[in-house]
Amino acid sequence: MLTNADHNLIALLRENARSSTADLARRLGVSRTTVQSRIEKLEKRGVIKGYTVQLAPEHEQDLVRAHVLITCLPKLASKVEAALKNFISVRNLHSVSGQYDMIAVIEAASIRELDRQIDQIGALDGVERTMSSIILSTRIER
Repeated sequence: MLTNADHNLIALLRENARSSTADLARRLGVSRTTVQSRIEKLEKRGVIKGYTVQLAPEHEQDLVRAHVLITCLPKLASKVEAALKNFISVRNLHSVSGQYDMIAVIEAASIRELDRQIDQIGALDGVERTMSSIILSTRIER
């Protein structure tokens, strides 16, 4: 179970995973050793699985993103998921309830490339149909 201190540390790491332990300690009001120890414990427990890159807004504004809602044939969802892991354009894949089985968030350098990626997803063995929505802007991101 995570403590409030763990949640606060994770929130700061989400803001900037490259923050120094000294900066994190100052912002949390604890020692650097406490921060380092807490991070190591969270990593060992598998709470923190890794760190990632956040792109500058100037770069991201040139990318085209879409939500692709995917309906899979019965019993082939795991095969579709395995295939989508190999698509570099797939940023996230969510299993959902309702009319669709999955939602993939994809990104590409152009509309033409996005269209090509969506066509490739639709052609996967096990995909029954897709529906996509291009993301015009992101209003809140945490």
